[in-house]
Amino acid sequence: MTQITPQLLQQWLADGKRKPPVLLDVREPWEYQTCRIEGSMLAPMNTIPARVPELDRDRDTVVICHHGVRSYQVGMFLERYGFSNLYNLKGGVNAWADQVDPTMPRY
Repeated sequence: MTQITPQLLQQWLADGKRKPPVLLDVREPWEYQTCRIEGSMLAPMNTIPARVPELDRDRDTVVICHHGVRSYQVGMFLERYGFSNLYNLKGGVNAWADQVDPTMPRY
């Protein structure tokens, strides 16, 4: 799993020549409702084991949480299931709000 900074993720999402990654947000529903990166998919951490079959092992996937800890744990879990194109958003949505979108609500 690779760590990706908010700035690099922003550049990736803006690059029309690259296929966008799956943005896998592993926070709780109330957190996701408070703020989220546009285009992200909610999959709370505790639902990941049951949702592995619906995720594409070959697609670039950026795992997202509040500060980057839960997403890192989920990424490590997914690696054990054969996922190889995984990125952890370093600092999570909190860092995204600090470095990319200062208008994003915080909690």
